[in-house]
Amino acid sequence: MTLAVELLRALKAHGAREIFGIPGDFILPFFKHIEGSGILPLVSLSHEPALGFAADAAARMNLGLGVVAVTYGAGALNVVNAIAGAYAEQSPVVVLAGAPGAAEGHGGLVLHHQVRHLDSQWRIYQEITCDQVRLDDPLTAPGLIARALRRCREYSQPVLIEIPRDMADRAMEAVPMLPPSPVVQAAVDECAEEWLTRIRAAKAPVLVLDVEVRRFRLEEKVAELARRLDLPVLTTFMGRGLLADAGLDVRGTYLGVAGDPEVSRLLDDSDLPVMLGAILSDSNFGVSAQRMDFRRALIAAHREARVGHHVYHDIPLADLVDALLARVAPSALARPASAPPHVPRGLLSDDAPVRAADLSMALNDCIESYGRIPIASDIGDCLFAAMELSPTPLAAPGYYASMGFGVPAGMGMQVTSGERTLILVGDGAFQMTGWELGNCRRYGLDPIVIVLNNQSWEMIRAFQPESQCAALGDWRYADLANVLGGDGYRARTRAQLKWALDTAFTSGGRFQLIEVMLPAGDCTPTLARFSEGIRALRARANVT
Repeated sequence: MTLAVELLRALKAHGAREIFGIPGDFILPFFKHIEGSGILPLVSLSHEPALGFAADAAARMNLGLGVVAVTYGAGALNVVNAIAGAYAEQSPVVVLAGAPGAAEGHGGLVLHHQVRHLDSQWRIYQEITCDQVRLDDPLTAPGLIARALRRCREYSQPVLIEIPRDMADRAMEAVPMLPPSPVVQAAVDECAEEWLTRIRAAKAPVLVLDVEVRRFRLEEKVAELARRLDLPVLTTFMGRGLLADAGLDVRGTYLGVAGDPEVSRLLDDSDLPVMLGAILSDSNFGVSAQRMDFRRALIAAHREARVGHHVYHDIPLADLVDALLARVAPSALARPASAPPHVPRGLLSDDAPVRAADLSMALNDCIESYGRIPIASDIGDCLFAAMELSPTPLAAPGYYASMGFGVPAGMGMQVTSGERTLILVGDGAFQMTGWELGNCRRYGLDPIVIVLNNQSWEMIRAFQPESQCAALGDWRYADLANVLGGDGYRARTRAQLKWALDTAFTSGGRFQLIEVMLPAGDCTPTLARFSEGIRALRARANVT
C-alpha cells in the first residue's frame, strides 16, 4: 500500500473519525488519497485556524484523535494558534502538514511558502507539539508514525507529521500498533500507598477534577473512586461538565472569589486537595481568596504525581486511578446526597430588555424542556454564562483563552458525534470565525448559535472599563444568517429571547442563530464577580 493510505489507516485505528483540511499544492497528493480511499471523511472549512479549533473540539468530544491536514508553511503556520491552544489544554490533535520533496529546495531559489529555512515550520512546531516526525523514508515511516500517534494519545497533546510532496504515493508497510509505553508498577504502587495514607490522615480532603479525567476516559472510574473514598467532588473552571453522566454528586465548579462561597470554601479550607488531571493555571486557581499552596495538595497530571515536595515521574493518571481503586474497597455507606448545585431557572417572558443574566436562566429552561445538549463556548462572557448552566458536556478554551474557538468547535463536535450542538459566542469572537457557519449546509450541520451582541469586547471592557478600543459596532448578525444558509433572530426583550430559543430548539436542518442584543457594559454576574475578584487580588498583590 501507499504511504498515504497506511497513514490514514493508522489514524483511524488510533481513534480518528474525520480530517479537517484545506488543500494546498504541497499537500495535494495526500488529499487525493484522502478522497480516493474513503478511509476518513474530509471536512473542508474556510480558514486554517478554524480547522484547528474544529479538530481540537472533535478530539475532546469523541475521546479520540482530532486531525488537521494543511499545506506547507502558509497553511501549517496559519493554524499555529489553534494548535498552541490544543497543546496548552491537552487535546490530542494530529497535524498533517505538507513539506518540500527531496529534490525541492536545492535549486538555488527560495520556495514559495518558505519562511526563513526549509525547516522553519518544523522548528516552530517543536514549541507546540509533543512530537514531530517527517516521513521522508518509506522504511522508517511506519515506526515514526506509530511513535507519534502513541505519544499523541499518551500525552493527550498535538503532534506534527510532515508529508513531503513526493512521498504520498510511495509504497510502505503497514503502521504497527505499539503497546503502551512501559511503566514501573512499583512506582505506581508506592505512589498510590502514599496518596491513600495522606487522604486517610486528612481532616477535610476534597477531590478536584480537571480535563485529563475526560481526556483519558476516566470519568466512571473517578466517580467510583470518589464514592469509595467518600470525598466531596469539585470540578475546575476548565473541567466544568465532568461527570455529568456519572450519577455522582458534584458539589460545583471552583471559581474562587467569583463562585459560590460554599463551593469555594470546600477547596480554600481543605487541608488536602486531591487534584486529578489538573492544569495549574490562573484561570483554574488564580482567583483563590488566598494564594494556594500546592505543596499541601496531591496532584496527578501530565504523567506525573506530586506529593508535597517530591514527584513521581512517568505515572499515567489512568494507572494511578486503577491502583487507588485496587486498594479501596467499595463502601456500603453512601454519602448523604447534598443539594444539587444551584443553577438559575425560570426566565420571565415579558417585554423587559434582555440582560446577560437572563441567558443562563433561558438556556436552563430549554435544557429542562428539550434535554441536554453538548455546548461549545468561546472565551468571554459567554463562557461565564456557561458556568451557570446545568452540567452538560462542554468544550471551551478556558485556559489558553483564544477567541474564535466557539463556532468551528461546535461544528467539529457535531461532525464527529452526529449530535446537535449549542454554540455560545460573543460578537467579537464571531467576527473572527463565525463565517464558517456558511459551511454548515454542505455537511448537514444545524447547530444553535447564541451570539451575545453588546457591540464590544466586553471581556476587555470588564477589566479596563475606560478603554475605547473594545467598541465593535453593530454588524446585524441575524440578518447575515439567512445569507449563510441558516435562520437568524434578533432578541431585544426576554419574551423575544424565549420565543427565539423555543423556535431554534424545535427547528432542525439549518443552523439557527439568535443574536441577543445586550446593553453596553452589561455582563453576567459570574464575570462581574470574576473581574472584581481579579482586580482585588491584583491590588492586594501590589500593596504587599
